[in-house]
Amino acid sequence: MTQRRLTRQQRERIANIHQRRLDKASEQAEAVLGEAEREHRLGRVITRHGRNLVVEDEEGRLHHCLFRQNIGHLVCGDEVVWQPAGEERGVVTALRERSSVLVRPDYSGHEKPLAANISRMIILLAPEPPPLRYLLDQYLITAECLGIEAIICLNKTDLLSAEAMAAFDRDFGDYPDIGYSLIKVSASRETGLQPLVELMTGQTSILLGQSGVGKSSLATTLLPDFNLQTGKLSEASGQGCHTTSTATLYHLPGGGDLIDSPGVRSFRPIIEDMEDLERGFREFAPFLGHCKFSNCRHREEPGCALTGAMKQGRIDPRRLDNFLHMAAQFERGKRL
Repeated sequence: MTQRRLTRQQRERIANIHQRRLDKASEQAEAVLGEAEREHRLGRVITRHGRNLVVEDEEGRLHHCLFRQNIGHLVCGDEVVWQPAGEERGVVTALRERSSVLVRPDYSGHEKPLAANISRMIILLAPEPPPLRYLLDQYLITAECLGIEAIICLNKTDLLSAEAMAAFDRDFGDYPDIGYSLIKVSASRETGLQPLVELMTGQTSILLGQSGVGKSSLATTLLPDFNLQTGKLSEASGQGCHTTSTATLYHLPGGGDLIDSPGVRSFRPIIEDMEDLERGFREFAPFLGHCKFSNCRHREEPGCALTGAMKQGRIDPRRLDNFLHMAAQFERGKRL
């Protein structure tokens, strides 16, 4: 997805609007906090819409909460400390440490958190739009850098002929060899789902993928009580149907949670340095640090360990090509 370039004045205007909204949210939160009980409770952010949060307490009850401005940008999945302020409402006063946070650059180039405390990344592919290895590798890099497990899932298998499935296996069959689970399902026909459900049980998973791969249909298939959960969230948030258009955490029937976010489809990884990029390709690990030259760029240099591993069949040349393209983008100061 091509990012729209904003002028400096547009960026400043957006920043000023955002700050005014934060100030207003803080004022509202402090006003409510003045009415709050002194009791502090633990909870988890289930969804956020603007200044409004739905926080689930330790007993599974939902509460409409505001939040203090100075605790940062709260997102779905965050574990928080909050204070009740009347029936089924409250104020979040502190953010607990995150085990992971998925971020992406916003229009101004700043990192924007999308979801927190994720332990599984489900990368959804489909026959249409045609799956892209480059985009897949971008997702996998992020999972590696966050230290969370990535699962590749091919949806809409009922649309693939035997020949098309064989072509898919040729194009993507090397990923299980690297160590990634590759599961084939049909959400519409509810087939092939059990291996995916087992990998998601007891975990907090998030669905990622291009628009049109069937994220929503897979989510509703995995959540037989989807409408019931959505109704409770809408009632708790006071935002009606808006809760279905932002990152939202749902409870899976067999245990574990699923975060569905329409906005994550345009996600791109944020790489801090070249070491991050190298670590993002897990099959590179045995060869990193073994190049002849310490400043090897893994291109035409003699004695490059990655090039040697590729020639030996231990690294797929398509993965190395994607790495080199990303490295060139990074060196030029561009987003991957």
